[in-house]
Amino acid sequence: MKKKLIGLFAVTMLLLIAGSVVAGPTFPEIIPLPNGFAPEGVATGHGPELFVGSLATGQIYRADLDSGAGEVVVDSPAGSPAVGLAFDERSGLLFAAGGSSGQAFVYDPGTGATAAMYTLTAPGSFVNDVVVAEEAAYLTDSFRPVFYRLPLGPGGSLPEAGAIEEIPLSGDYVFLPGSFNANGIETAANGKWLIIVHSSRGELYRVDPATGEATLIDLGGDAVPAGDGILLQGQTLYVVQNQLNQIAVVELAPDLASGDVVEIITNPAFRVPTTVAGFGPYLYAVNARFGVPPGPDTEYEVVRVEK
Repeated sequence: MKKKLIGLFAVTMLLLIAGSVVAGPTFPEIIPLPNGFAPEGVATGHGPELFVGSLATGQIYRADLDSGAGEVVVDSPAGSPAVGLAFDERSGLLFAAGGSSGQAFVYDPGTGATAAMYTLTAPGSFVNDVVVAEEAAYLTDSFRPVFYRLPLGPGGSLPEAGAIEEIPLSGDYVFLPGSFNANGIETAANGKWLIIVHSSRGELYRVDPATGEATLIDLGGDAVPAGDGILLQGQTLYVVQNQLNQIAVVELAPDLASGDVVEIITNPAFRVPTTVAGFGPYLYAVNARFGVPPGPDTEYEVVRVEK
């Protein structure tokens, strides 16, 4: 009788374990977005959650990486576009580059409220991407040879509108009128440097965030044309090359003066990805489908790939 009870207990435990595995996270490879959403930027939040911004309406969609389910959590004021996104873990606030509006927006994704709106430049330019560092948030402008600095206080507290700085890009930086210039941005070495990708020239720059002086990162003859969103993890920089449907993996030197393109990540599900976020061993790339006329029935998705 004792052996039978032990056997039943073992079977029960195996069934419980199996059930927990089945009911656990699935981390789907494809996360569908609402039809017609026209996504561009992406950022991870607290835990396995992903935020995606809409170029069409400025809405912010939050997806559960475990299940792939999600919902719209922010409606942008006056439908201003949401391009690059960055999440500040200290405050729980989400920063959005405002594209052609010339603005930057800060949202509370928990309540959907707008925490702040900043006018950075006149409408018609293109505020493209944003990164949050300890002391400031930085935003690129693809149509002007500058970047913007929003100083942050303790715990990521937001600045007054008059505290915004416009910093000219200089040094090795090359500006091409009429082209897409500065795009994705990251911070490195605890905020000592910025890294900016130049979409049209396929170049990476190490930038002094205080002065704007840019140094071309030597890729040994390689380039990253159509560079869009970037993600830095350790010394590894992931560069999304939108029209090429791929992500370049660049191993950077400790001083960020040089780097090597060591791998190209591709996936059959890529449909003009624009930017990327990381969670655990995975990258999540947003399919913007540039070149396909956006409409209410146009399908969009986020694609998970291995780092």
